[in-house]
Formats: sequence, structure tokens, C-alpha cells
Amino acid sequence: MKKLLLSLVFGMGAAGAMAVTPLWMRDVRISPDGKQILFCYKGDIYKVASGGGEAVQLTTQDSYESAPVWSPDGKQIAFASDRFGNQDVFVMPADGGPAKRLTTHSAGETPQAFSPDGQYVLFSASIQDPASSALFPTSAMTELYQVPVAGGRVRQVLGTPAEMVSFSPAGDVFLYQDRKGFEDEWRKHHTSSITRDVWMYDTRTGKHTNLTNRPGEDRNPVFAPDGKQVYFLSEREKGSFNVYRFPLDNPKQVQPLTSFTTHPVRFLSVAGNGTLCYTYDGEIYTQAPQGQPQKVAVSLITDAAELPETLTFTKGASEAVVSPDGKQVAFIVRGEVFVTSVEYGTTKQITHTPATEKGLSFAPDNRTLVYASERSGNWQLYTARIAREEDPNFPNATLIDEEVLLPSETVERMYPQFSPDGKEVAFIEDRSRLMVVNLATKQVRQVTDGSLWYSTDGNFSYSWSPDGKWFTLECIGNRHDPYSDIGLVRADGTGKVVNLTGSGYTSSSPRWVMDGNAILFTTERYGMRNHASWGSLDDVMLVFVNQDAYDKFRLSKEDYELQKELEKEQDEAADKKDDKKKDDKKSDKKKEEPAKDIVVELDGIQDRIVRLTPNSSSLASAILSKDGEQLYYLSSFEGGFDMWKMDLRKHETKLLHKMDAGWGNMELDKEGKNLFVLGAGTLQKMDTGSDALKPVSYKAVLKMDRAAEREYMFDHVCKQEKKRFYEVNMHGVDWEMLSASYRKFLPHINNNYDFAELLSELLGELNVSHTGGRFYPSVPGESTGNLGILYDWDYEGNGVRVAEIVEKGPFDRKNTRLKAGMVIEKINGETIAPNTDYSTLLNGKSGKKVLVSLYDPQSGSRWDEVVKPISNGSFQDLLYKRWVKQRAADVEKWSNGRLGYVHIESMDDGSFRTVYSDILGKYNNCEGIVIDTRFNGGGRLHEDIEVLFSGKKYLTQVVRGREACDMPSRRWNKPSIMVQCEANYSNAHGTPWVYHYKQMGKLVGAPVPGTMTTVSWERLQDPSLVFGIPVVGYRTEDGSYLENKQLEPDIYVLNAPETIVKGEDTQLKAAVDELLKELK
Repeated sequence: MKKLLLSLVFGMGAAGAMAVTPLWMRDVRISPDGKQILFCYKGDIYKVASGGGEAVQLTTQDSYESAPVWSPDGKQIAFASDRFGNQDVFVMPADGGPAKRLTTHSAGETPQAFSPDGQYVLFSASIQDPASSALFPTSAMTELYQVPVAGGRVRQVLGTPAEMVSFSPAGDVFLYQDRKGFEDEWRKHHTSSITRDVWMYDTRTGKHTNLTNRPGEDRNPVFAPDGKQVYFLSEREKGSFNVYRFPLDNPKQVQPLTSFTTHPVRFLSVAGNGTLCYTYDGEIYTQAPQGQPQKVAVSLITDAAELPETLTFTKGASEAVVSPDGKQVAFIVRGEVFVTSVEYGTTKQITHTPATEKGLSFAPDNRTLVYASERSGNWQLYTARIAREEDPNFPNATLIDEEVLLPSETVERMYPQFSPDGKEVAFIEDRSRLMVVNLATKQVRQVTDGSLWYSTDGNFSYSWSPDGKWFTLECIGNRHDPYSDIGLVRADGTGKVVNLTGSGYTSSSPRWVMDGNAILFTTERYGMRNHASWGSLDDVMLVFVNQDAYDKFRLSKEDYELQKELEKEQDEAADKKDDKKKDDKKSDKKKEEPAKDIVVELDGIQDRIVRLTPNSSSLASAILSKDGEQLYYLSSFEGGFDMWKMDLRKHETKLLHKMDAGWGNMELDKEGKNLFVLGAGTLQKMDTGSDALKPVSYKAVLKMDRAAEREYMFDHVCKQEKKRFYEVNMHGVDWEMLSASYRKFLPHINNNYDFAELLSELLGELNVSHTGGRFYPSVPGESTGNLGILYDWDYEGNGVRVAEIVEKGPFDRKNTRLKAGMVIEKINGETIAPNTDYSTLLNGKSGKKVLVSLYDPQSGSRWDEVVKPISNGSFQDLLYKRWVKQRAADVEKWSNGRLGYVHIESMDDGSFRTVYSDILGKYNNCEGIVIDTRFNGGGRLHEDIEVLFSGKKYLTQVVRGREACDMPSRRWNKPSIMVQCEANYSNAHGTPWVYHYKQMGKLVGAPVPGTMTTVSWERLQDPSLVFGIPVVGYRTEDGSYLENKQLEPDIYVLNAPETIVKGEDTQLKAAVDELLKELK
């Protein structure tokens, strides 16, 4: 029957294209005459009659096309395309034909509208703020530009974000939606300061007017044909996005035009005859000025079915494990299990499913694997066995038998590990409990009850003891999440977990060493601990489970060698006592020597913890040689991880191999003769006798059904959100219904841009921060080099006029003659005419020598200088430092030196140390401090900031009558004030909240959206895709959560678009004035 169905399918394909009804039509725009509609579908642009019918495909490239806009005469369209790597603006005839590239900068550019005269295309991009601007420099805040339709020089229209531009009929004003910060654009149902507003910009006066100005989503404004009404999309009435309107002369008089429920209305446009056009639930609707919504029936004739692809991987494994005999390495790439031969590189694919497999473990027989898979919609355990005895290993196996262990539709089982004798498998059940199944009887026993683990990712590190009678594991021993301890528990399920460390610091990655007499682990207890939740430096530690092993470890090298000789003589003497059984014993020993029972002495075990590494560092993995004499560890002192070796008897440490590796784990084969470094970038084997290192190569080839993979990934995301969302009721949404309603769009998506957007639309229904889908394409494209100069956007002559040379940039050097006001005339000999797109002259030039020809209008002199342009990322760092220096200078000027200024860039260790250094260094003699948290994207620093700025003077340190220091000396003991804005995110909401709650000072600026959750950003099996799950909420004393609880300032001040671009930071000035009042 299967063969018959297949032949029917192939027959239909051979017969030709079929008509389909598209869903998930995006970026919809009705033509100026109201007769045609543009839309995007599966990464291409289509056109259909406004009355419906068969759509015509306008673009056919392999690239992704989006955001089409009509020219005023309806004869051209502009759109965005990634055909050269990043999103550029293109223009093409509205009836189809060759597309012309208009922009070449490596910043992502999105067309917004044509100019009223049709001569320019306006687009949004993050290229460069005006030199005068006081706006925080971030790529999240775009500017508005225009480029001639004929091609040429890009000009800046606005230095602040303006999206979904709509010109009035007269062309002298335009509407736009703003952007205030970092929140995902597809988030729904929130009411806070970050939500978008509808604005009007007067091109004659430069005035911006906020027309909606409320805590809720108002976006996508369009002028009515008469210019007297404004249509827009809004979530008013606590519902979904619908179409509303208001008179331009009375924006408060808002009227609804549609009443859709459940899903949002998107992509509003209007024709010259007043016909509205938009999408709802993936379909296109039109609506006459006084009429009702009418669905547009669209059909496509296409044969563009997604065919399976062949993908080849030689790196990129997400996990790997070595077989006990050291001859095979099993690994997972793109969610599939493969096994490769260590010596020959022969690679075999073990699983063939769209779903993810993870948690690999080899059985002692080297012929069986166990792993978890989500292929049934529920995480289950599977074993894969080499079926034929004649087949020596997995890479050369002809038949492989796969079996599900303990099948269940509800109970999740993940991260399995074979017991040392191969008779049992341990696993983590329902993301919290350590369990064991006997493979012969299928009986399951519980080892831990899950009460000592809080993370919902389903994974904590654990390890069988060599005798199979104990586990060591990570645990949260004293309700101090996320700071884990190392525990010990009996494998038979009869005991409770014994906390071996109980330090309050994070300890992790335990593994048994020294034949089970000790446990190796890492801890941050002795390292430099970050002033945040991650990034601390670690050490390798040993805890000895019995006194005898501890005593031996403490012996000097000489005493240890004598002890080994004595034990050897005693063993030989014992063997001679029974000569008759000697041969039998030897033959049995060759077959398999049973593991000795481990002696565990819990009394005094915490006193038998030893630090091994001489210096704390960032560690990826650590392991002891089989004899316990050598410590190998992957440590990062600079760049990536390198392999170090330490002789534990001689206390000698050396850099063994410079590897510059990413993540990595180290494993020994059973004999301890070979050490394997298993990482994403590479797999390597090292001979522990010679320390020689060589690569383990593989070539993993798989057939990829991308549609099936996307379907699995979608279901996985839905399940992960349900299992891990910080609040059990998921903010009261019907998650099953919503998941099903968005799932229907999957057949209409064939690329990751649309898939990530689909995830964002679905996750946006949760009305929560820290979520949405993210796609990070790896399409090669030229990056635009940066000369470290701020350009004068008002200059229209030959060349490019310099507005400012940025400090520490390529031209900030002693021997340059270039100054502000001078002109760059040529780059590498290419003349920059008034209409030259000079980005092309800098593309691909980062880090390369460039000849720059300069002109001084004052003196008339011309000369050349050679510089190396920097990347835009490096330039962004310089702009941030410039911004902070400017704010600090303003505070010093406005306060006459009485106040200091610090900006907390991120809630992380580096930012804290900068703030600490400044307030207790150069600002220590100031009377007060202004703490700026604006545009901080979060981290975890609220506790340290609270301590740092809550000091109260209690002593003065005096030296012979001279006051030398106030106490506390490591905290700020004077008044402070904190500045905040709509773009504060995550812990940049939590930190001002704590500051306010503890009454440490006043808050000045705009309200901060309630975004205080902890996120887990999970990378999918397609590593270019990431999605977010808010996994931890923060509850206040009244039982409410900080998420969606907006933080109001004590002094409400907004920075206006007109003034911020001129350098006026109204919020900062208000903070200075207020703090000075308090000091009087």
C-alpha cells in the first residue's frame, strides 16, 4: 500500500503544478488605485487583484524577499531582500522584471514608503545617529533614511526610529509608529511604556506629535485619502489587534472599524479610493470605507514543493560520547545520532527522525547505545543495538535494532546512562527525579524524589560509581537556586541525598575518579566570583569518599612510591598462597575483573575536600588519569579553551595543547590509555602516554526533510513553553488552542525567517517578556568597514564632510591632519560625487588598509592618509564610551562638579566593576551620584547594586588626626538618584525596583515595563533558530509578580524626539536638578 501511495504522489508531481490556497500571507499592501494587492508568501513577493483570484509571483530568487511598498503611481515597488547577505532595499517594476539594488550598507535595511513625488524610497536602518544626538547608541534604535529610486547617496531623514511611514496627500507630514526599546515586535496584549504609539512628523517644522500616547499597542498608521482621518491598528478594549480610526484634529475620538477576536489584524494599508486592506489569521481582507470586512480569495499555481536536502557535517556536534574501548565516538548533529570510527572516520547514521535525540550513553559491550528522543511527542528512552554478531562496531553495522524503553505518553524520561555492568540504565524522570530501570525485569526504582532540583530543563549532571552502588549528582541542597552543590546518594534508592559541599557557591560537573575512591568536581568557591549570576572563575576539586584514599593522596611522592611497592609485594604474596588456582584466576581476570565495592565513609567527608588547580579560571571540563596521578583540564585564560596538565604529586602544571576550543568535554577510554576531547568544533584523541593529540574525523551525511523538521520544532517549542513557563497557568491563555491555531500555518512556511516570525506570533500571545523566535542567518555578505567618523548628514557637496572624529577610532591618532569640517573626497582612489553611495567603497574593508583622500576647505589643501577601517560592532563600542563621557561631562557641568555620573551598561560583572571603580575612585569626593540604567538589557545585578549604593556612614578612618576614609569604604555612603526609561529590560527593571523598594533614592525618567523574569534561550536542532522561555518569576510580598508590573518613576520625564537628536538629555538634566535640591 505504501508503494502505491508513493507512486500516486510522484505521479501528481510529474503531472505539473497544482493550485493552492495560501495562508500566512504577510507584508500586505494594497495599490494606490485599489486594484491590486502585494503580499509575501514563502519568501517571495506576489501580486493579486483586490477582488481575488490567481496571484502572480513577482520575485523568483532563492533569497528572502519582504516588506514591499508601492510607488505613488503604482508602477514600481520597493522591497527588502537578503540576496547579498543582509537585508538591502531593491526596486522593481510592479508588473515584474529585473530588480535594482538601492542600498549596499551591511546594516539591515527595511523600506517604509516612497516619497510623495516617487523619487525616493524611505527605509529604516541602524547606520549612524547624528553627531549631535544624545540618544543611546544601539542598533535596536533605527534611523529613517531615503535613497534615490535611481540609486545613489543615502540621506538621513530622522535620527530617531520611525516605522510604517504613511505620507499625507499633501506630502508635508507623515505618520509613523515609534520604537522605544528592545521588546519583541510581535508581543501582544501588554500595556506598558514600551508599547508603540502613533506619531505625526511635520517635515516643514521638524515637530513630532504623539497622537495616541497611551500604555497599549497602537501601530501601523495610514492616512485616509482625504488626509483628515487616520486609520491604525490597536489592542484597545483588551482585545486583539483591530482596525481603528480617529480624526486628525481630534485623536482622542477613536472609533473601532473591525471586531476580530483571538488573532491580531496585521499589515494595514489603504488605497486612494479609501479601501482598507489587512490580514487576519493569515488571510487577506479588504474593507470599503463604510463596509464590512471581505475576505480576498487567493490562489497560487505552484510546483514549489520542498524536496529533501542532503546535509553534510564535519563539525557542529551538540554532544558526543566515547565507547568504553575507545574505538568509537557517538555524537549528535542536527538532532540525529551518528557513530564514527576513531581510527578510520567511517560514520554511520543511527537515527532517522525529524525529532531531536539527546543524552547519549554507550553500554560496556561497545555494541549498544541508549539515548532519549522526543519523536513521539514525549521524551522517551531508546536503545540501539548492533543486530549481527558479525558486525564489529556501529560504523560498520549493517543492521541496527532500536527499541523503546518504558513506553509512555505522559512520563518524560531523559539523559540516560548505562550502569557500569550494563544491566541497568539510570535516567531523569519528569525533569527532576533520578530513576533506574533494570533492563532484564523492566522494574523501575526511584533514587531521588526531585525535591532538590528546581530547573525545568530536565538536566542535571550525575554519575554512576564504578561498583554501581552510588550516584554523585548536582543538587540544590539548601533552597538556594541556582547555586548547586555536589550530592551523594545510594543507587538502590534506600537513602537520601547527602550534600557533600554545602558551600553557597556553585559546584557542578561531578564524576567518579580513582576507582571510585574520590569524586572530581568544579566549584567557584575559591575563584574570582562575578558580581552577577554567571561567569565566575572555577577550580577543580576532589572529595575523598574514604579516609584511606585521602591519606594516600596526601603522601609525598617518595612515600607514595614506597606504599605502592609494599602493596605490590603484598598482592604477589597473596597470589602465591594458592598456586593450584592461580591459572584459573588469571584466565578469569583476563575475561573481566569485577569492580571492587567502594568504601564510603560519610563521617568527616567534608573535611576531605581538596583543591587541585593552582589558579582559578574558566573551565570547560576536567578529568584525572586512571592512576589518579595526572589532572587534565580545559581552561580559558585567553580566547578559547586550552588543555592543561598537572602532576598532582610534583604539583607541576603546564600548558599541554593550545586548542582555542569552544565547549568541550573530556572522557577516558576504559583502560585510561586514551583521552578524548569531545566538542562542537572538533573531536580529538590524545595518547595519555605520549600526550600526542590527533583529530577524530567524521562525515555525517543526512537527508533533511525541512518541513518535517519545522513541524517537530514547532511542537517542541509549544511543549517547552507549557512545561517550563514560570507561571503554571501561563497567564491564563488557552495554550492548546493557540498552539493548534498557529500550527495550521506550517505547510505555508518554507524558510526560517517566516518560521521564527510564526514562533514570535505564537509566543507573543503569552503577554510576557523574554520570548519570541530568533533567526540568525549565516548567509555570507560583505560587512561595511567603518572609518570611526560621524558624518554630516546635511552636507550635499562633493565627498563626505566629517562632523566628528570619534575617540579611539582609526583617525584618532597623533599624526592625522583630519579635523571636523573637513571632507573625504576619495576612498582608494574612487571619487565620492554628491550622489555616490560610498558604502560600496568600504564594503569588505574592515581591518584592511584603505587610502583616504582628504580636503580642507579652509586652507584648500589636499592630502592622503592610510587607515584600517574597523567593524561596525567595534564602532558601536566606541560610540557607547563616547555617550557615557558626554553624559558625565553634562552632569559635571550642570552640578558644577558636585555630582558624579555612572551608566550601568549591562547587569553583569564587567559593568559592576566599572561602576564600582568610578564611584569609589574619581567620584569618591563628589556629594552625590547619578546612576543611569537606561537601555540596559538586563542580567542579574540587583543584589550587588543594592549593597553598593545603600551604604550608611558609621566610622571614619583617621591617621594622626587626618581623615583618610569613611566606613563602609567599599560602598557609596552619600545620596544618589537613578535614571530609567522605557528601554530598561529584564534586570534593568528589577534593579530600579529594588532601589525604589529599599528607599535608596528617587527614580527619574519614563516608566519601566514589567519585564523582570529569568529567561532560558533555547537553541533548536537547527542552530540558526533560538526561542525564549521565561522560566523564573519574581514574586513580591503581596503575592504579585514583577512581570507585567510597570515601575513608575518618582519624577516623570520623557526625552522628546526633536530635542534628543540635538543633544538635549531632558531626563538626565531633571535627575541632576532633583539631586541638587536634596543636597541643599
